[in-house]
Amino acid sequence: MNKIKIFSLIVVFTSLFVGFEKLNAQDVSKFKCLKTLKGHTEWLRSAQYSFDGEKIVSASYDETVKIWNASDGKCLHTLKGHTSVVRSATFSPDNTKIISASNDGTIKIWDVNSGKCLRTLDGHSKAVNSVTYSPDGKKIASASSDGTIKIWDSNNGNCLQTLEGHSDYVNSVAYSFDGEKIVSASDDRTIKEWNANSGQCLKTFEGHNNIINTVQYNPDATKIVSASDDKTIKIWDSNQGLCVLSIRSVNDLIYCVAYSPDGKRLISASRDKIIRIWDLEAGKCLQTLEGHADIVTWVAFSHDGKKILSASWDNSIKIWGEE
Repeated sequence: MNKIKIFSLIVVFTSLFVGFEKLNAQDVSKFKCLKTLKGHTEWLRSAQYSFDGEKIVSASYDETVKIWNASDGKCLHTLKGHTSVVRSATFSPDNTKIISASNDGTIKIWDVNSGKCLRTLDGHSKAVNSVTYSPDGKKIASASSDGTIKIWDSNNGNCLQTLEGHSDYVNSVAYSFDGEKIVSASDDRTIKEWNANSGQCLKTFEGHNNIINTVQYNPDATKIVSASDDKTIKIWDSNQGLCVLSIRSVNDLIYCVAYSPDGKRLISASRDKIIRIWDLEAGKCLQTLEGHADIVTWVAFSHDGKKILSASWDNSIKIWGEE
């Protein structure tokens, strides 16, 4: 089959996929809003479940991190110490600690039970936009507006490596589920994949025509998903470095996208205030979730895939589920 025919098939398939949202938006809904968590005084930047599903952590423009009881929605702790916007917060794999990243250029490690700051990691020269634990909890990866990714020892806080290669802000960083690779997304419109041990850049993925906001591996690390201000979600073959699917938003910029734990679905958040659930096997939009009064900046599945969290500029977090 020649290149023209292959290109034509890709265009047709992509167009069909985009059209599914209009065709299937009225399908029977499965997810509904179960709870709304309020307490932050400014815009929300991120929200994540603990690995045991018992708690939620949120990061806000109000310079705080909050820990919530996932069952009743009550705020357990408000973590204060950052001196600027908190852009990212997540739990350690053993659920005992939280790491947070801020525009103040620091990463903080917190004790979940007491809410006390255990350590501050200082090494980036600009805002830290994204932070995550390695799957074994021994390392921390951070992405910064200084154009670098840093790898830290989570026990003593020492910086182990600085990964350089992006030419602009790095907005997102994620480990593969086996901990062997790291993927990053940047304002330079590229995605880079790195060897998590050596720090070597393995691949550079190019195809977005605007800044890339978030990036994540699927469970077996064979695919990478990215969300961009170019109004597309792209899925990449991580082995070949090629884009295998491009989903164009019908409305607005896409701030966040995430795989379900089984890798069969995606959720996306965009500036149009709508959350979309995508079925990758059937190739369609399963459902749109509406309820936030302002831009939705973040979405995440619970680790059992039964619930969805969303964070918004309306200062709230919503829990969505099938109950």
